[in-house]
Amino acid sequence: MSLRSCLALTLLLIGATSACSGESSPPASTTEASEESISAPPVTAGSAPAEAPPEPVPMSPEALAAQEMLEDLAPLNEQRFNLPWTGDLEGMEERRAIRVLTVYSVGRYYLDEAQEKGLVYEMFKEYEKYLNDQLGKKHLKVYVVFIPVARDELIPALLEGRGDVVAASLSITPERLQDIDFTRPTSKSVSEVLVTGPSAPALASITDLSGKTLFVRQSSSYRESVEELNRAFAEQGKAAVAIEPLSELLEDDDLIEMVNSGMLPWAIVDDYKTQLWDGVFNDITIRDDIVFREGGQIAWGIRKESPQFKASLDNFLKSHRQGTLFGNILINRYIRDFDWAANALADDDYGRLEELADVFRNYGEQYGIDYLMVAAQGYQESRLRQDARSAAGAVGVMQLLPSTARDPNVGISDISTVEPNIHAGVRYLDFLRERYFSDPEISDRDRTLLALAAYNAGPSRMIKMRREAENAGYDPNVWFDNVEVIAAKRIGRETVQYVANIYKYYLAYRLVAEQKLEREIARAEAGING
Repeated sequence: MSLRSCLALTLLLIGATSACSGESSPPASTTEASEESISAPPVTAGSAPAEAPPEPVPMSPEALAAQEMLEDLAPLNEQRFNLPWTGDLEGMEERRAIRVLTVYSVGRYYLDEAQEKGLVYEMFKEYEKYLNDQLGKKHLKVYVVFIPVARDELIPALLEGRGDVVAASLSITPERLQDIDFTRPTSKSVSEVLVTGPSAPALASITDLSGKTLFVRQSSSYRESVEELNRAFAEQGKAAVAIEPLSELLEDDDLIEMVNSGMLPWAIVDDYKTQLWDGVFNDITIRDDIVFREGGQIAWGIRKESPQFKASLDNFLKSHRQGTLFGNILINRYIRDFDWAANALADDDYGRLEELADVFRNYGEQYGIDYLMVAAQGYQESRLRQDARSAAGAVGVMQLLPSTARDPNVGISDISTVEPNIHAGVRYLDFLRERYFSDPEISDRDRTLLALAAYNAGPSRMIKMRREAENAGYDPNVWFDNVEVIAAKRIGRETVQYVANIYKYYLAYRLVAEQKLEREIARAEAGING
């Protein structure tokens, strides 16, 4: 996302500043106001006189500061911020903006309705205060702007000048040091350890991973560590570890959750992250004896040849890094602020998936939707239970209203039994895809993700949010990190979490399906029948 996009997002956020600060009368949306003004009839000689406009509500200090920020940044946006830029702190001061590249993740940086939250958000808002105090700025301040991107875009975006600092728990590695510089560490020394779950086979030591598969993000330091392990295995004449790339959309928190649930047998994570979730995930085993990297350091990434910026960030971190009072307060505030997804592969739940797999496969193939995706949706909606009923009257596995199922666009009159219920849900999802998201510029995956969001929030809201996303500089044809951001602002966490959970369940189901197929092939090659 470009800086222009991010500043447009700032405009959206400022529109709700009064609401965020506790004012009783939040401003109306600009879209609604413009529509009302266009449709209002003119006052004629015979019409009643218009009422006098109400006295303006005094703006809160936060709203005044936000308005000042907009006035300050508006001319600079068009002149400078819509193009990539590289430089040191002095240039950032002239531009009066520091762009923070991060990943959109609850706990790190996220939007809850109109409010930005997270460790990264609060840390850099504190740095904004620190820097302006250092510079003696009172009115024409330097502002921090947040730009969420996918993990594999963090360093390329920094190098291309689409951001000024990366704050996303990056480990300092030799490979990364070839391209970028780092601040002083933001945390204590860390080790990369293996975390195992209930589906993991027994491992006596790290050498037992020879010939096994490890799931890692391609952009992660964990991938570098596994490659180093494979070099050691090669010298010892052992089989290499197979590296299976995971989606760059998954965070370490997701991986720990997936291991805890049995979705993955194991994962590599920084040891401090397992400590943060102590008491939340109780079915993981931290293998301190299986270590891939020791004495690692986590830091913020910056471009090389930025000595002023590095010195400023380093001085700030002396009193704000993890282990200081401020850093520890933020960790305690945000680490458990998450609606954890349920265990999609619990025995009873996965048993229901296997029972219903043929039904999902049949209708998934009929409508051209990956059957594991709609199965994941069914799990999110009802835990795959046909006896589920909502307070609003939604019925069965797919949690449809009978009136929605009877609509001519779906045309299924009775959804009280499981097969027509699943049929109706898949057909309705397909109707949403074809009616509202059939633009050829939308990928097949995003057609389904946008349709899932519409299934949850309603198609009319999705139309508005896609339009708003485009106006804000986001891609209206992409859900993750684009329309998703607007949904978080306008709706809150519900729809964002709904789609995210379904996607996680889908990845889990797909991994299990692939593993089962590989095992069946291996058994057949070994001559084992059945």
